[in-house]
Amino acid sequence: MLYESLDIKNGRLTLDGRDLTELAEKYGTPLYVMSERTIRKKCRAYKTALDGIACPDSSAVYASKACSFKAVYKIINEEGLGADVVSPGEIYTAYKAGFPMEKAYFQGNNKTDGDIEFAIKCGVGYFVCDNFEEIDALDEIAAKMNVKQKILLRVTPGIDPHTYDEVATGKVDSKFGVAVETGQALEAAKLALSKKNLDLKGFHCHVGSMVFDSDVFKRAAAVMLGFIKDVKEHTGCEAEILDLGGGYGVKYYEGQGELDIPSNIRELSREIENICQRLGISVPSLRLEPGRSIVADSGVTLYTVGSVKKITGYKNYVSIDGGMTDNPRYALYESKYTVLTANKADKKADFPADLVGRCCESGDIVQPGCLFPDDIGRGDTVAVLTTGAYNYSMASNYNRIGRPAVVVIKEDGSEYIAVERESLDDLIRLDR
Repeated sequence: MLYESLDIKNGRLTLDGRDLTELAEKYGTPLYVMSERTIRKKCRAYKTALDGIACPDSSAVYASKACSFKAVYKIINEEGLGADVVSPGEIYTAYKAGFPMEKAYFQGNNKTDGDIEFAIKCGVGYFVCDNFEEIDALDEIAAKMNVKQKILLRVTPGIDPHTYDEVATGKVDSKFGVAVETGQALEAAKLALSKKNLDLKGFHCHVGSMVFDSDVFKRAAAVMLGFIKDVKEHTGCEAEILDLGGGYGVKYYEGQGELDIPSNIRELSREIENICQRLGISVPSLRLEPGRSIVADSGVTLYTVGSVKKITGYKNYVSIDGGMTDNPRYALYESKYTVLTANKADKKADFPADLVGRCCESGDIVQPGCLFPDDIGRGDTVAVLTTGAYNYSMASNYNRIGRPAVVVIKEDGSEYIAVERESLDDLIRLDR
């Protein structure tokens, strides 16, 4: 199986021992199912690794954009992680979940004045400032609210992570952050240090997503530590925190590479320690921002087959009751997934077909080139694996289709509804 929480029992696919076809029948489809055990296991792997490195007081900060609802914040808080939030909506969700907001880091390249005021009122611990205008605006608003706000400055180290251009964010010409190479990052640091109501604690970067090469983070760390030294030499201020962002990849299909994340963190820490010694600077506290690698393989999306279309001599289609509204990632990135027939998981799969959705859109493809049992048909349950990240969080109401429910399987094997299925009334609730 693609990952250890999956199995086949009595011919049917299970997650943490629970029959997924039964869950589909109980809660309806489309349905997101997530494993709490897997989420906690990933959180603990990061926390244990970061607790054991030379960088003092290091911690993991969960990237909320991967999957944001109240139950997730409760879990990551119980496991000792911080939260990276990128909008008032994510801030409010974390706040209402009882998450300790002093452990929240507010990201984003265009925070409005309203966003800034709301985040300060909610007690957000750190702003990750993206640009000169934000530094000015945050200082002014913090002064009015009688707050001295802790910040990190987001800089672009000019690192190419060799992933998709759509998810590469550390290049010099990225929309995020200020570039080290152009000298603008140093000027932004000087500006931040001149502000009475801002407390510059360190620097942040993020090189991109789906990174499997450990060298990427080492190269980013080398640039960032060199920048920390430059700032110290020009201003006398030495950064306490180095945030290298997230981006570790996960396995979506057999044959795809995997990275030993705890081992990578230890290796990265040793590299940071060696570089700091060479540069003559203190070893900073390290922050990492895992998102996908915390929740992706905790999730499975279940669908019910509606029709099987065979175009003789051309191709075949298996149509399901969901699609790009609950998983737009193939339409966006041509993302690859593993697809199984949950209620016929033990049957030979040799019928080739594209798995397509119900939207009135020719691009509504969940995954092309899948293999199904020959007798796949109306009423069968299809499972798309590794959908815990960027599926629920990117879901839409295109074609006025309601977003699916989210069911979480607890460590004791019981389950609960973490997010209710949207009803038809929900779809028109804001209409006037």
